[in-house]
Amino acid sequence: MAADERGGDSKRTAAMSIDVEDWFHVENLRRLVPRDTWRSQQLRVEKSMDRMLQMMAESGVRSTCFVLGSVAERVPHLVRRIAEAGHEIASHGYDHELIHESDPAGFRVDVERSKELLEDISSRDVRGYRAPSFSLTDWALPILQEVGFEYDSSHFPTTIAHSRYGRPAVLRQSHSVTRHGGLTEVSLSCLTLGTHALPWAGGGYFRLIPYPAFKLGVKRILNSGKPYVFYIHPWELDVGQPRLSGLRRSERIRHYLNIEKTESRWASLLRDFRWVTIAELVLGFQEANGREGYAAGGSGPERSGPTVAATTSRERPSHVPTETVSPQARADTRSHTRV
Repeated sequence: MAADERGGDSKRTAAMSIDVEDWFHVENLRRLVPRDTWRSQQLRVEKSMDRMLQMMAESGVRSTCFVLGSVAERVPHLVRRIAEAGHEIASHGYDHELIHESDPAGFRVDVERSKELLEDISSRDVRGYRAPSFSLTDWALPILQEVGFEYDSSHFPTTIAHSRYGRPAVLRQSHSVTRHGGLTEVSLSCLTLGTHALPWAGGGYFRLIPYPAFKLGVKRILNSGKPYVFYIHPWELDVGQPRLSGLRRSERIRHYLNIEKTESRWASLLRDFRWVTIAELVLGFQEANGREGYAAGGSGPERSGPTVAATTSRERPSHVPTETVSPQARADTRSHTRV
């Protein structure tokens, strides 16, 4: 493997992330699958996620899994399997509501509920958050910090217009990894071509662009000295998911295009680069740029804040069974291992 792909250079670090939601949570399908039908929809995320865990184990990759709270509530054993396999558990909110369609009070309830639920199930600190459809707002950032998150990974600094992506004013001049107050922002990756910043972090573009070209774009980002942040959903590997009729052409292309190729492409991506969790990425830049502040790709220190630990594990006491952890045992574990 070439040195610039799977080498250990911290300036060429790639972070793998998975947004753990099911096919019917996708905003692109909301017109035909409204929220009030979700409980009656077939839950398929567990099978797809188990396949992803197997693939990552085979490639020696650990990822950050941004788990939707409502999914965790229905399949808590899946969250435990993810954590026990060494992956970071982070929050994708509870009910996949776009932030700019909510309000500060409702958003606080949503993220507090998801964070507490995931911590109770996994017995691990939940340090990171990613907004549904990257719908981040300026007013949401201080709430995330107040609730206890240490980093956010929702900022998508593309120049391609997208109605759902948030455009926080405070992050318009941010770098790939930067400090905003006491919260670290880890932006999704874009490929700069002239005056344009093309989305190059995964999703539909990963399925649309031929893999050799996508790989070259990732290498270009890494060789520029920036970290690379990738995301994917379990439903993107699920070729057996329901095929909805009545979708507009754009909706159909966004959701189903090349879905049968996703698994093989992702397997190549896992092999072709060195991957870390987002918490490890943040820690690496803290260490490389000084714990007083950092801005990947920028110059000069930024405001200091809490340090993200190298591990996100809040391990259970060895005598506590995997599937049955008492509330007291969870409390005891947290009190001894919180960083």
